[in-house]
Amino acid sequence: MRLRTLLAPLGAALLLLAGPPLLTPGSGSDTGTRIPGLRFMVPNTPGGGYDITARTAAKDAEDAGLTHGIEVFNLPGAGGTVGLTRLVGEHGNGRLAMSMGLGVVGAVHTNKTPATLADTTPIARLTEEQDIVVVAKDSPYRTIQDLLAAWRKNPARLPVGGGSSPGGPDHLAPMLMAQAAGIAPRSVNYIPFDGGGELLASILGNKVAFGVSGVGEYLDQIEAGELRLLAVTGPKRVPGLDAPTLREAGLDTEFTNWRGIVAPPGLSAAERDKLIGLVTALHGSEQWQASLKKNGWSDAFLAGDAFGAFLDVQDERVGSVLKELGL
Repeated sequence: MRLRTLLAPLGAALLLLAGPPLLTPGSGSDTGTRIPGLRFMVPNTPGGGYDITARTAAKDAEDAGLTHGIEVFNLPGAGGTVGLTRLVGEHGNGRLAMSMGLGVVGAVHTNKTPATLADTTPIARLTEEQDIVVVAKDSPYRTIQDLLAAWRKNPARLPVGGGSSPGGPDHLAPMLMAQAAGIAPRSVNYIPFDGGGELLASILGNKVAFGVSGVGEYLDQIEAGELRLLAVTGPKRVPGLDAPTLREAGLDTEFTNWRGIVAPPGLSAAERDKLIGLVTALHGSEQWQASLKKNGWSDAFLAGDAFGAFLDVQDERVGSVLKELGL
């Protein structure tokens, strides 16, 4: 299987939570989507992709009348595996779900954690998203060609920052870029951050030469002129953004990320179906569809057992890519 297609099906993630028993029309009581006391865990810092997706989902669920009193909380650490360990330890808790994605898959490999995604209850994959290559507004690199020329000359002296641990999307994307540019992936100076929020400060402060992150995380900074967008990593340009794809820049590779929702192990069939039903209703709402467009996310809905099978394939692919890249 060719490297550039190993990680093609990807995207971002989220779920929702619920609250007080408001039995007014449209509150979710009539559709069975209310889960009182539901909590939604974000396994990285505020401002990252999981966080933005989760909080967008929570707001959209409330605006759509599916639930109320949603709680979203952050439990960062170790590329998402601190949150994963907590989730797996909540055996049988049908009122907890976790936002996750490709970054957690990779972190399980690189951190060698005892808790894995195979221990969770798959709920749904919701989004697919391109990564972007960005620099600070005062960076000397005005185009992707400028950056590639400097990177090829001395890759170790150009630190690249990403909002995921080694093995995650923001790590794999520049590694595949480097390979396509004729740069040995082992020579890349990759600096991991626990989410896009932490990464942003280092890009703006020129602590890294460039950053790689999800398109939805930095739209505001790009529009405000604080960040300069050099390229997008997917197969097509992102509507509304003036940046070439990696292929247009001469690199024979592409990459997309995905995000989804998992729950603790040991749920009853009714609890599992309730969570899947809530996410399915969110996916079908006008509010969520508008958020997909606003954030540059592609709809990648896949629920239940089908999402579980997808997670198994992703786990195998990440392992094989890391091995092939010598990482």
